[in-house]
Amino acid sequence: MTPDPGLFPWAAYALDAWQRSVLFLDVLRRRGNAFLESEDDPMRHVLTFGFEVVMDGRDLPRPVNYWLARVTPPAGAPPTDPLNRPFIVIDPRAGHGPGIGGFKADSEIGVAINAGHPCYFVGFRPEPEPGQTIEDVVRAIVAFAEEVGRRHADAEGRPVAIGNCQAGWALMMAAAIRPEVFGPLMVAGSPLSYWAGTRGKAPMRYLGGLLGGSWLAAMTGDLGGGKFDGAWLVTNFESGNPANTYWTKQYEVWADVDKAGDRYLGFEKWWGGHVTLNAEEMQFIVDQLFVGNRLATGELTFSDGTRVDLRAIRSPIIVFCSEGDEITPPAQALSWISDLYADMNDLRTHGQTIVYSVHGNVGHLGIFVSGGVARKEHNEFASNMDMIDVLPPGLYEAVLEQGKAPVGPDVGEWAVTFESRGLADLTAYGGTDPEDEARFAAARRVSEANLALYRMFAQPALRAMATPAIAEAFAQLHPARLGYTLFSDRNPFMAWVPPAARLAEANRRQVDAANAGRAAERFFSNAVESALTTYGRQRDALSERTFLDIYGSPLVQALTGVAMKGVPLRHRPGESPDHRQFVELATERLRATMSEGGLLEAVLRALIWIRLPAGAAEERSFAVIRQLRKAQGDKRVPLPQFKQTMRLQFFRLLIDEEAAIAALPDLLPEDQEPRSAAFAMLRDVVTAAGELPEALAQRLAAVERIFLGDGGPVEDEKVRRLRPAGPRGGKAAAAEAQGRQGRRGGEGGAA
Repeated sequence: MTPDPGLFPWAAYALDAWQRSVLFLDVLRRRGNAFLESEDDPMRHVLTFGFEVVMDGRDLPRPVNYWLARVTPPAGAPPTDPLNRPFIVIDPRAGHGPGIGGFKADSEIGVAINAGHPCYFVGFRPEPEPGQTIEDVVRAIVAFAEEVGRRHADAEGRPVAIGNCQAGWALMMAAAIRPEVFGPLMVAGSPLSYWAGTRGKAPMRYLGGLLGGSWLAAMTGDLGGGKFDGAWLVTNFESGNPANTYWTKQYEVWADVDKAGDRYLGFEKWWGGHVTLNAEEMQFIVDQLFVGNRLATGELTFSDGTRVDLRAIRSPIIVFCSEGDEITPPAQALSWISDLYADMNDLRTHGQTIVYSVHGNVGHLGIFVSGGVARKEHNEFASNMDMIDVLPPGLYEAVLEQGKAPVGPDVGEWAVTFESRGLADLTAYGGTDPEDEARFAAARRVSEANLALYRMFAQPALRAMATPAIAEAFAQLHPARLGYTLFSDRNPFMAWVPPAARLAEANRRQVDAANAGRAAERFFSNAVESALTTYGRQRDALSERTFLDIYGSPLVQALTGVAMKGVPLRHRPGESPDHRQFVELATERLRATMSEGGLLEAVLRALIWIRLPAGAAEERSFAVIRQLRKAQGDKRVPLPQFKQTMRLQFFRLLIDEEAAIAALPDLLPEDQEPRSAAFAMLRDVVTAAGELPEALAQRLAAVERIFLGDGGPVEDEKVRRLRPAGPRGGKAAAAEAQGRQGRRGGEGGAA
């Protein structure tokens, strides 16, 4: 007999709560069993897509535990176009197993497959190879990209590579040492500037200093017998949100166990798939990146002398981050740009094209899974990689708008515009001021001193003590593992749960949301969540205050040498004499060849000149270009040649706009028919985005006179009169003036 919910609401609630508790215990039991099964899985991935391993990192000259797989498109997926450039998705090795990039149909892999691209996935095995280092992993990524490039030699463009979280900085390192191997790079939720942040946010950046540096990572690796247990990294991530970790995540499953159980188990399969790193790998990550911050400053050098300078990357870089990401806040994802480049002229002279998008609220994992609103960013980036690849060097923000009228099948519900930005625009997301620079520099030197003391006095004894049996015991007794194994069938006290759960399912009696017990339950849950959230905020505020006080102390800064006059707080990449000479020679070469080229050069130069005042590239305009290129069939200009021509014309305009426009008639053929056809095509491209602003309309009219012969070349005075202040008012105009002032022209150097 069961109580009538209307007559006995509290009795009905008690039965419902008991049944939910039993079912929840069964969910935890199934989670524990899945954890134990995954421990024996040599691949340990959570991909929902089929795949075929095409390259094993263990076969490389320096073996690694990584593997490259070709993803099999699911039934019903669009056919793969062999001319589409392939995508490579690289998952983070940050304590969990691989597969979050293909965890759902709407994930990065799914987006690439639905866009008709061949797709590859880079995963890893749970255990590292003996002697494996981060340098070996980086070179393995290069080898994988080379293999994909060979398999798709006929594709238009080199492979697109996506690096998630910690795979992002590994991908950037790989592209820095072998830039010719990669096409556009997308780093999603990837920390690259580790000291950057905003007061009151990003508390994890203070953790290294509060722990006294990297000696604790060294000790953990020694106690693990030369292995660093990824469960420690998972615990570190979970500690950032105590409310979710210790209450909300479990409560939401218990409160709706009839529906939420399977979803919870699917995620926990990945979250609990702990992997290990060699102690040397983890030490490199902490010393060189998290505490040392050497990647964002050009200081990082491999053991063979190879310098890892991100300015050497020649492929476009897409940075996708989110304001809702507490693990990799926008400041850590973007500040490396202003760390490396002194100004926009410096960025352009290195031939760099950087596109960024800052989502408003999606969490860290949502960036990779591409769930909900974040899906549109991945869709737009995947479908516009060719457009990004031909953007002139500079810094752009991807702005997505819904409801714009499409111009063809290549433009979907959302339309993306790449709007020109300056380095000052990045400061809105945070960074580091001189005082913080001094604090983090002091923390880095304290870390180096403490690590040296640990290695001298404690490391020999701990290494002798950490036998394989003790190391295994430490791993199995880790709280992150016990949370799974204690609720599995390995625990005999869980034997009663399966039959009790079947009995509860057969006699399930749910109460509705209006039940008094359910209302009290929600009230209690909200109170617990609020208390834990308050605790987390107060803890983070105390951590920040403690770090600022300790490492801002004049005594600490004096002892670490930070307070010494004339001693730089950290390395700032400078412009080398070789680079300056290269820029000067390239500028003179471009000046001397203003009149070289043909109709293609004339069209692209005119197109760029017309669009310069807008400071933006529009997807709908590029869609017209894409359709025109498709219509040309085998006669179309290859994408790499198109990109190179586009960049040359852009640089010529930046070096000397008046001379570049005055030379346009020299590029046009004598025959009027191709000139008229070229202008008609140019007009279609320019007007695809809608009605033109007055400044752009005037420039289009001026180009019409040049192409159709009505009035001849535009006089220099008219060019000067038509030139507007530029996007975003005086700031862009000032940036343009600064670029002309240095008239080394520099931007031509990248060409």
